[in-house]
Amino acid sequence: MLKTAENTLDPSDWPAFRLQGHRMLDDMLDYLEHLRGQPVWKPLPQTVRETFRQALDEDPADLAAVHDTFMKTVLPYAVGNAHPGFMGWVHGGGTPVGMLADMLAAGLNANLGGRDQAPVELERQLAQWVRKLFAFPDTAQGLFVTGTSMANLISVLIARTALLGAAVRRIGMAAANPRLTAYTSACAHLSIAQAMDIAGIGSDALRVIPVDANYQMDAGILAQTIADDKKAGLTPFFIAGTAGGADVGAIDPLDAIAEIARSEKLWFHVDGAYGALAILAADIAPRLQGMERADSIAFDFHKWGQVPYDAGFILVRNGEHQLDAFASPAAYLMRETRGLAAGSPWPCDMGPELSRGFRALKTWFTIKVYGTEKLGRIISNTCALARYLQQRIESNPRLELLAPVSLNIVCFRYRSQDSDRINAEIVIALQESGIAAPSTTTLHGRLAIRAAIVNHRTTASDIDALIDATLSFGEMAVNKVQSPQPQENP
Repeated sequence: MLKTAENTLDPSDWPAFRLQGHRMLDDMLDYLEHLRGQPVWKPLPQTVRETFRQALDEDPADLAAVHDTFMKTVLPYAVGNAHPGFMGWVHGGGTPVGMLADMLAAGLNANLGGRDQAPVELERQLAQWVRKLFAFPDTAQGLFVTGTSMANLISVLIARTALLGAAVRRIGMAAANPRLTAYTSACAHLSIAQAMDIAGIGSDALRVIPVDANYQMDAGILAQTIADDKKAGLTPFFIAGTAGGADVGAIDPLDAIAEIARSEKLWFHVDGAYGALAILAADIAPRLQGMERADSIAFDFHKWGQVPYDAGFILVRNGEHQLDAFASPAAYLMRETRGLAAGSPWPCDMGPELSRGFRALKTWFTIKVYGTEKLGRIISNTCALARYLQQRIESNPRLELLAPVSLNIVCFRYRSQDSDRINAEIVIALQESGIAAPSTTTLHGRLAIRAAIVNHRTTASDIDALIDATLSFGEMAVNKVQSPQPQENP
């Protein structure tokens, strides 16, 4: 006789499990409440690193003990993007509301590949909200994905299928035999080239268009490059504009690009990984003019939207193109008009994933609880803090601003004779100090300290701490380089 009670993974003692669960929730709430008193980031000690090299243990462990291990070896050594002093790369800060919503989603454990269920309807509601937000027509479809890298790939695949027909999915690019070309700026995210690679078109088919002094794609060179490719017998099919560039946060001339795409009958995609959500900010939204003309927009709720990772989104103007690119009938996915298999088309018909988590719930909670107006104010405030950082840099002769401040990214450096080496040392010192955590990039061959202000918790005091520490570590680094090194004994 089967002993089913012994084979379940549910707790044998629910009251004790509930008590431990409350402890775990309280620990995370304590972590978020007291973030400012903690270092932004701490280097992972080798002793802790070794704990993750242990062999697999077949025996069960006590939940409380495993939680204690997490508190000691994982929580203190995370990347730190929830902290107000984190300014490296473009990472959102998350919220307690989003954390709780993610807990609800995990408890529900819904697979949003399809079927007739409320979680899918909730995701469709979010797609409707996004459609309205970006002034897209009723024909538009939206889908949650891991992030903009996946959304950019999906957009390339949809554009390819829209041009060549659904048969390309079966016969492949080699049999279709067009020599496709795509276009993006020199400051575009690397995921555009990766998308061309993964789609089988090849990254060499991506034309990298130079940028102007403001790091925006040069629309004139774009138009000329397309014309040259057509004369050479190639087939232009895709343009990716950027709303919030990875290096300096620049916004491409989207309206001009949209006009070129319309004239040449090319697919116009906007990589708005974080910048697209500036549409929520009344003072910034006008700068995104032209984005509403895109054929597709990729962006992340987990950046400026402050939703916990991961919550990327792809919005496509013509949902039929999206279905043509991904819908794949199978006997075990038979659709009905009634019962659990109703509700077609399913989300799995609009992207490559059949198994999908309930990413929409934490996004839905975030929008419902905070409201779009407040989220827009958060976005505006991060840009105001970037301008404040710019002022601090320009008022100090030891610092140099390296690029125009377009949105919320500020690129600067400490002036010295060996600037690249010194500034690299400064960034590492900042990170290891736990005071602030910027990243680096290279602009016109010069290494820059790159501060991306995305977190809703960041204030002017965090900007001041970054500047003060930069000056202090810069002076220390210069003195270290200039100090005579001891000679080794012969």
